[in-house]
Amino acid sequence: MPTTVLSDMKSNMEKTLGVLKNEFQKIRTGRASTSVLDSVKVDYYGNLSSLSQVATLAVPEPRTITISPWEAKIIPAIEKAILNSNIGLTPSNDGRTIRLNLPPLTEERRKEIVKDLKKKAEDDKVALRNIRRDAIDRLKKLEKEKSVTEDELKKLEKEVQEVTKSFEARIDEAVVHKEKEVMEV
Repeated sequence: MPTTVLSDMKSNMEKTLGVLKNEFQKIRTGRASTSVLDSVKVDYYGNLSSLSQVATLAVPEPRTITISPWEAKIIPAIEKAILNSNIGLTPSNDGRTIRLNLPPLTEERRKEIVKDLKKKAEDDKVALRNIRRDAIDRLKKLEKEKSVTEDELKKLEKEVQEVTKSFEARIDEAVVHKEKEVMEV
């Protein structure tokens, strides 16, 4: 039973870390990345489809993203979806390809992004601590049911704390990596 509690806790912490890393991918840095467009949904024949399902995305230059739709007649729908997505980019097209030019980030904007990164990381650390608390509560419940001894409980609580610290360290690493990426000019 205690192994189930620990594996559930690790699984939940992995998910939390995965969500954070996914959010970090969407944050615009100084370089172009197609992951900025992951949340853009296009009205394609009455269905909302992700941009990658209706076009080919590419990064030909460090500050440019090109979108080559599979059908030229959906270019206006793609442009509308990009403008409505609030990612701060204005599309331009030549009749076949849509270009998104990423303006360079100002120093002030970079610092603002880093501040947001750190806030998201702190929120995820709080989520990790909540997962840790739930795991410890479940272990204490097992002790009351006499499934584990008091000594085993202390060892398990220590293990839970070590796992939590390792996940917090991984969050800190992700923040440092992304901060370095954002501050790079």
